[in-house]
Amino acid sequence: NKREQISAMLHTILTFGLILGIGLMCLGFIIAKPVLVVSGTPDSVMDQAMLYIRIYLLSIPFMLLYNFGAAALRSYGDSKRPMYYLLLAGVVNVVLNLLLVVGVHLGVEGVAIGTLASNVLSASLVLLCLYRREDEFQFRFGKMQIRKDFLRRVLVIGVPAGIQGAIFSVSNIFIQSGINSFGEDAIAGASVGLNFEYFTYAIACAFAQGAVTFTSQNYGVGKLKRMDKVLRDCVILSILIAAVLGGLAYSFGPQILTVYTSDPKVINCGMEILAYTSITYFLCGIMDLFPGALRGMGYSAVPMVLSVIGTVGTRIVWVFGIFPNHRSLSILFVSYPVSWIITIVLQVVCFYFVRKRVHQKEKRLL
Repeated sequence: NKREQISAMLHTILTFGLILGIGLMCLGFIIAKPVLVVSGTPDSVMDQAMLYIRIYLLSIPFMLLYNFGAAALRSYGDSKRPMYYLLLAGVVNVVLNLLLVVGVHLGVEGVAIGTLASNVLSASLVLLCLYRREDEFQFRFGKMQIRKDFLRRVLVIGVPAGIQGAIFSVSNIFIQSGINSFGEDAIAGASVGLNFEYFTYAIACAFAQGAVTFTSQNYGVGKLKRMDKVLRDCVILSILIAAVLGGLAYSFGPQILTVYTSDPKVINCGMEILAYTSITYFLCGIMDLFPGALRGMGYSAVPMVLSVIGTVGTRIVWVFGIFPNHRSLSILFVSYPVSWIITIVLQVVCFYFVRKRVHQKEKRLL
């Protein structure tokens, strides 16, 4: 019931989000070329890749403003408006892609411009929604500031969670370097196949975010048994939805992939990654749920460390130890489910001990 602090917290996180977005954008401009070179991007696509990335990076500040603003709305209980804004932005993105790529023939430049425009739109809609509110969640540009005490509370939970999310991108760089070694067909096929992975991950990740919110609420009022129910329900829903979506993606993969390309070699490469990621993607959902429950109880650093060991560690060993002796896309892609399983085991063990500690602490208080 500390409602008087909401406005200061809101303006703190939005100000921080804008500053962080600008910083990440600048960092991206600096490291984009070296990362592409290290990952083995062929010279034939390097210029196009850099063109896309430079335009895409301009959308980072808007992307963060949307995410921070949407998080504020969800904390109030409004999860519909952020979804509507994102749906509208997604439609605009698709329309611009068709117009700029098919109509104007801009290629990857057109795709990047469409992404930039959609991110600007979604951020603008969230800020407009907050601007029009007449309560503690009202946003005003003139009130943008950073309260150090509030920012510190956000960073304690957010930094380890953010590092954990970035870790997956870092680990994927190693996988991408292996994909790049097979040439342009493999690169194109993997890119198409990973579109389905991102789609499924967004849905699976939503349950992890829900687990954080409801776990923290119940933890705050001492309803520990309800925390277990939250995690159990999230696990069941995540497994069911990810399994259904993954099964559909693999079953109708060849037909869906033809929307992106008619090249049979590219389609075959796309199906190889779907074979090892789509059907097993429920594992990725489970892997995110336990860290989500742990963050809801205030434990954010340990899950991050375990994710580093389970994902980055496993994939580094796989790419540089196993893959060179068995060079094939199948061997490379099987590292995804293997790293998910190892990370799940580590996170479940951690959750068991943290849960036991929390329950013992509650008993002492009673």
